[in-house]
Amino acid sequence: MQKFFKLTSMVVLVLAMLLLSAGCLAENTTSSTQGAAKQNKFPNFKTVDLAGNVVTQEVFKKKKVTVVNIWGTFCPPCIGEMPELGDWARSMPADAQIIGIVCDVRDKNDKETIKEAEKITANANAKFVNIVPDEGIMSYLDGVDAVPTTIFVDSDGNIIGETVVGADVAKYKELLKRYLK
Repeated sequence: MQKFFKLTSMVVLVLAMLLLSAGCLAENTTSSTQGAAKQNKFPNFKTVDLAGNVVTQEVFKKKKVTVVNIWGTFCPPCIGEMPELGDWARSMPADAQIIGIVCDVRDKNDKETIKEAEKITANANAKFVNIVPDEGIMSYLDGVDAVPTTIFVDSDGNIIGETVVGADVAKYKELLKRYLK
């Protein structure tokens, strides 16, 4: 009987792990009409980054194109691509930048999740800005079906081009190159 419970527990654990992985990573796809990408303009926001610095939509004005990577601390593919995103952020063209949105941080008082996000980004040497969603960003995130999801925003705050669902840094780079032309 004890063997039966051990076997059943193992099966349940494996199924739970598979479901969690599937929940954070949909099939890698690109679309201009998926979920949140239906909006043409990124919502106005005033929030903080992981270090507590104020960040607004004015951050988009600094560069021609901003790569916005929406990720979660619970998502293995998100965490897995973080070192590559950190490397890319350090070598991006002068007229581009990357910003992360940590989708599972509830607000700036969610110290536990912020601490986990800081740990993930530090371990990955991903020193680009990662922000805490405010109400405007949270409403936008309602349309995001899976993480990581990556969108592209121009200097006027317009969402441009394709949305990439799934971890695919090579695809992000390819699209950025196209949008900078």
